[in-house]
Amino acid sequence: MNLSGLVHPSLCRLLKLETLVLSHNQFYGTIPLCLGRLLYLKTLDLGHNRLRGVVPSSLMRLSRLTELSLNANQDLNDTVPHWIGNFSMKLEKIDLGFGSFWGEIPQSLYYLKSLKYLDLSHNNLWGNLGDFYQSLVYLNLEANSLTGTLPCLLASADSILVLNLANNSIVGGIPTCLSSLREVKQLNLSFNGLTYEISPRLVFSDKLVVLDLSFNELSGQLPSEIAEPSEKSGLLLLDMSHNQFSSDIPLTITELKSLQVLLLSHNSLTGEIPARIGNLTYLQVIDLSHNSLSGSIPLNIVGCFQLLVLILNNNNLSGEIHPELDALDSLKILDISHNEISGEIPLTLAGCKSLEVVDFSYNNLSGSLNDALTKWLNLRFISFAQNKFGGALPIWLFSFGVIQTMDLSGNKFSGYIPDDNFNISLKFNGSNFSRTTPVELLPPLPSLEMKLSVVVSDIDELSFSYHLSSAVGIDLSDNLLHGRFHLRALDLSRNSLSGQIPENISSLGNLTVLNLSYNCFSGILPKRQGFWRFPGAFAGNPDLCVESPGEGCQQKNLPAVPGKAFEEEMEGPISLWVFFVSAFVSFYFGVVTLFCSARTRNYILQAKV
Repeated sequence: MNLSGLVHPSLCRLLKLETLVLSHNQFYGTIPLCLGRLLYLKTLDLGHNRLRGVVPSSLMRLSRLTELSLNANQDLNDTVPHWIGNFSMKLEKIDLGFGSFWGEIPQSLYYLKSLKYLDLSHNNLWGNLGDFYQSLVYLNLEANSLTGTLPCLLASADSILVLNLANNSIVGGIPTCLSSLREVKQLNLSFNGLTYEISPRLVFSDKLVVLDLSFNELSGQLPSEIAEPSEKSGLLLLDMSHNQFSSDIPLTITELKSLQVLLLSHNSLTGEIPARIGNLTYLQVIDLSHNSLSGSIPLNIVGCFQLLVLILNNNNLSGEIHPELDALDSLKILDISHNEISGEIPLTLAGCKSLEVVDFSYNNLSGSLNDALTKWLNLRFISFAQNKFGGALPIWLFSFGVIQTMDLSGNKFSGYIPDDNFNISLKFNGSNFSRTTPVELLPPLPSLEMKLSVVVSDIDELSFSYHLSSAVGIDLSDNLLHGRFHLRALDLSRNSLSGQIPENISSLGNLTVLNLSYNCFSGILPKRQGFWRFPGAFAGNPDLCVESPGEGCQQKNLPAVPGKAFEEEMEGPISLWVFFVSAFVSFYFGVVTLFCSARTRNYILQAKV
């Protein structure tokens, strides 16, 4: 209801009240002590507000309470009350997630027989994780600092649906007793310190929908049987990425007919991609990157006709790109970089009209850029770097409407750079490069997020994000290009660039549009440089003076050498090939070298054009 203010103590006069739900508002202040007078209260939900302080001990009097929800009040800074498992023998739901609770889990919670739903996620809890001795349905302890080994939860074997212990410090192996959880739909043990091999006796029921074991130190073979086969439902998401598995991909994975997301990246997997992977017709995301897989991309993969994301980079894959891949007409991300793939780009790939991210870099691909690429109208990122492409650059090269990054470096392209319009994305301008981190840690381009409709218990959607980490711009370096280039417009407006403006920019004879406004440039631009012919180009730079014919410029305390005043603060150079231009002009670029200033968080710009 978007209500705000304090939770008014007058509510405590409603002595017969059984349900009080004030969640998803803007209430602040402390929880009123007088709520302990509402002895008939069964449901108390104050979640998603701005409450602070501690949980008042007066709530111990609410012996009829079945639900206590104080989640998403980040300023509730308290230990989990020691009495929370003792005051009501009817308490079924406790939700204290996304708060600032600290300390150990009270022993009373492990033995509260009525408890079915417990969420203590995203807090600051520590200590060894114990076993729970009640029939839980939902247990979420994600994002704490809990230690110890995994409990068996045998008391919940026939009841628990969701078990989330991700992002803790749990160690040891995965006990086979977890396979006795016959009703579990979602199991998330990611981001822990789990080790050893997975026992072949650990087989989950056909009711398991999501299994996430990523970001651990599990080793040995991938399990040949993960869940009991099922014709009705079965596993939708399998994430075993970022571990130390070192086997082939078992053929039995292709029997998980319902699978929508398969993530096995960042392991040491060997062998070939299973030829029958196309049997998984519901697959939407495949990520097998950063392994040691060999062989070619199986032709049968076109059977995954709903595929949105195919990431196979950093393997030892060889062979050619199959022309039949055009059947994957829903594909948005295709990354086969850092392999040994050869041949030419098939013309039939024009059928992949949904592509937004294409990375073929660091392979042995050859031939010229064919017209298939012109059909990729939604293209935002493309890299063919470090291949053997050759021939002239096509005249349509700069015509993509929403392109943000294009890297054709390290090839054998020859001839002239086409003098054609570059339809630059409006997302270029307004980017903030005022960082003190190296280029590889600069903020990525807006991530491409795939949302999959995967219904899991009370979770409606699982999302997949692919982060582009390249700088914005075009890289044509290390080719055989020659001739003149035509820089007609340079627009770096509305950034945080500082220092003096390089004189050689004004020597570009074709330059008709220049916009460096609303930055932090300083110094004097002499009239002999001719910058006065770009009216308004330097507005919003209060420390910059542009001399015009017949007028001088008076300004004191200017650094004699560009960047001299910041020398002691520099953390080293950051090279970015970045230019922003307007949508109606042609352009080419040189290199911009940016130097970070640790204290001022500004840049000194030195353009080599």
